[in-house]
Amino acid sequence: MTEKRHSPVILIVSDSMINIEQLRSALISRGYLSVWMDITQTTVLKTTREKFDLIVLDVELSATNSIEISRKIQDEIQLPGVPLIFITPVEDEGRLLQMFRPGEFDYVQKPFKLEELIIRIELHLAIKRAQDQLRASKDIAEKAANAKSLFLANMSHEIRTPLNGIVGMVDIMKQTKLDKDQREYLNIIEISGETLLMIINDILDFSKIEAGQISLEKIAFNIREEIGNVKKLLAYKIQQSKLEFIVSIGDSVPKTIVGDPLRLRQILINLLNNAIKFTERGYVKLDVSLDKIIGENYKLKFEVEDSGIGIAPQNRVKLFQSFTQADSSTTRKYGGTGLGLAISKSLVHMMNGEINVDSELGKGSRFWFTAVFELTTMDVEGGDTSEIVGAFEEPLKILLAEDNEISAKVSMISVKKLGHNVVLAQNGIEALEMYRKEHFDLILMDVQMPEMDGIEATQEIRKIESETGNNHPIPIVAMTANKYSEDAKLYLESGMTDHLGKPFKPVELEMVLKRNLNLNRV
Repeated sequence: MTEKRHSPVILIVSDSMINIEQLRSALISRGYLSVWMDITQTTVLKTTREKFDLIVLDVELSATNSIEISRKIQDEIQLPGVPLIFITPVEDEGRLLQMFRPGEFDYVQKPFKLEELIIRIELHLAIKRAQDQLRASKDIAEKAANAKSLFLANMSHEIRTPLNGIVGMVDIMKQTKLDKDQREYLNIIEISGETLLMIINDILDFSKIEAGQISLEKIAFNIREEIGNVKKLLAYKIQQSKLEFIVSIGDSVPKTIVGDPLRLRQILINLLNNAIKFTERGYVKLDVSLDKIIGENYKLKFEVEDSGIGIAPQNRVKLFQSFTQADSSTTRKYGGTGLGLAISKSLVHMMNGEINVDSELGKGSRFWFTAVFELTTMDVEGGDTSEIVGAFEEPLKILLAEDNEISAKVSMISVKKLGHNVVLAQNGIEALEMYRKEHFDLILMDVQMPEMDGIEATQEIRKIESETGNNHPIPIVAMTANKYSEDAKLYLESGMTDHLGKPFKPVELEMVLKRNLNLNRV
């Protein structure tokens, strides 16, 4: 069905009846509707409900204050998005150029030719129609993007919440007494759960990148500590693969840099996961070096080398494309979405770097990328996070705000396994009441909860601290199923101090406790 379009309505403002009748007749013959009023009536235009597509203003602008007069008339009768054409005897082109802006205001000099005025009217109406269509298309696109973003956020939460129970309980069960068969079954569940989680991560991240919804953080971090965290997160896979894992960080690499450690970690884990997956024997090596200093910035180079299956020359061009792998046999044997390298490429470009690969079939591969980080004089202490419990003289008291029964059970057991005490609140209101009544060292705050969500509860807690003059605000860690969510910035702005994605590994919980509780503990 074609869209029904109204006849353009043109307002003619003039004190000359001869000009008005001549112009109205020409407009009507071309299917336009016209409305007339004189100069004295224009003040009502700001309050009228009449909608005009274009205004023709017949006015004398030959006086020395012509610019001021034109501005006054424009302010009185110009409506947003409506073109305005002056009919004026002004002959000074320089003054006219000061008065009119192309696309918004135009003019025809007296004595005017009707044909010229009609052409200008039709040109501006065509431009206005195109602009209206663009605005409508933009509105539709923005609504679609917002709907997609909301859908992805909901799907992320709905999918990750049960996965949190699977991955979390597997970690917990592996710390109990198991026979050989039971441990093998659990390993299968763990590998399957992690594979599913990686696929979900890839799809959600790729969708966010396509929608332009990913932005990089700028925070100071210890590069060696971050590499240590990557190594720790991959420790189990490395152990299972029986590969030699080598990490080398050049002496010229600065201790502390400013950038996005989460996204850097994501790229490194992606490349290292691939290296481990496609290497049956031998080694996987990560090398970090200083490429160059650019003004006030460091350009670092990261190289991931393996002794794996390698890549044929004709297949290398496919590697960084979306939904593709080297060849179909690779997909069948090793699985994967084919999105990991495409996501890594996008993130590297956001870091003002480049990414590529050197490889020979059957002789391994070397993936490398560069990234630019800012200099900083801030010193961020790094260190071993393997023994977090030993960092505290006594067990800590932690408040967990979580409405999902399974997620709550996983989190509570994980905290207790670290040797700490935990109290459960099933929504934000309960968390607020417990905070008022008892002392806690840290709050693990789920973001999405009924009655009062985590952000509201955090804001209320910060308000109480401000009113009571509390100079040691309690650390509040946002727990969300959006593991790589750009909403993390919103959580921090609301008063939260950190972010823990679900599902989480025990080592990730350890790192969060170390970052927050060690700093707060006296």
